[in-house]
Amino acid sequence: MRRLEDIISDIDNGRATLIEHDLMEVQDEQINILSIVVSVYNEEANLARFLEVTSGVLQNALSQDEWEYELIFVNDGSADQSRAILDGFAEADKHCRVIHFSRNFGHEAAMIAGIDHAKGDFIVCMDADLQNPPELLPEMVEKFVTGSDIVLMARAENKDAGLVKKLTSGLFYGVLNFLSGVKFERNVSDFFGISKRAADVLRKDYREKNRYLRGYIQQIGFSKTVIEYVAPERFAGESKYTMKSLFRIAMNTLNCFSVTPMRVGAVAAGISLVMTLVSFAYYIVFYIKHGYGSGTALLCSMITFLFSLLFLLLGTIGEYLGMLMLELKGRPIYIVEDMRNMQDKVSDE
Repeated sequence: MRRLEDIISDIDNGRATLIEHDLMEVQDEQINILSIVVSVYNEEANLARFLEVTSGVLQNALSQDEWEYELIFVNDGSADQSRAILDGFAEADKHCRVIHFSRNFGHEAAMIAGIDHAKGDFIVCMDADLQNPPELLPEMVEKFVTGSDIVLMARAENKDAGLVKKLTSGLFYGVLNFLSGVKFERNVSDFFGISKRAADVLRKDYREKNRYLRGYIQQIGFSKTVIEYVAPERFAGESKYTMKSLFRIAMNTLNCFSVTPMRVGAVAAGISLVMTLVSFAYYIVFYIKHGYGSGTALLCSMITFLFSLLFLLLGTIGEYLGMLMLELKGRPIYIVEDMRNMQDKVSDE
């Protein structure tokens, strides 16, 4: 028969093994995941350099015992060689995950798709043109670790932006803050970081077809911080934003966050009444002074002005009705054609 001391020793060894196993599980649970969502549209000239710089920053700056990372590239219907390049990334590096859209759905849809599929405790959205410096990722992670659910990146300077773009940007944020009930930080970009709980809110409650993510993340609340940075020139290629597309984004944003434009009709009615009274008073004074009335020119000017207000009101109503129609149709924000490495564990190497 076995001695009592041997039996007790075996029991103690078993307990030690269980305790060690439990400690290993706790350590695994303490590892955070950083998800980098990268929107890609015809960026073949930038992708290799972006992956080289970003991977280097993440591997050098993140503690392997505390953080794992994934790079989620969302190919927004690129017409160049971006798709083939991204598939090569996914084959060579299991940290790289790729989502291919069936067509071009837009930058906002690409960010939403990346957030939808991200596994991270902290999720960063950025572009592949290196105007969103990967070197700032460790600072963003630090802000998250110290308690910020939302990390906004505000451009202190954009070397690719001309005078007109800078002036219109300032005007846009001024009008947006005036019309909406939310205080939006100026010059923030689509380079931002959000916690898992903030991402869950976006996944569940912010599914509009007309979107403005950098506005939504400021509207949902939670603790936030702002980091200013200088946006360098694009590594290669040209910006995909034209003045027409920027105007379209501005209009969608104003419509998303304010119903004030719908009240233009009431303002126009008040202006019309004032102008009618002024015109009538002018006619009476002119008649008394000259013995006859002549208000044809003034009347024509007033009619032209009122018609311009009327058409402005009709156009504004049309914008809101168009947005409402898109929401009621219930069409998807994006359609995924193919994916790479999306079913794997975050860390395979």
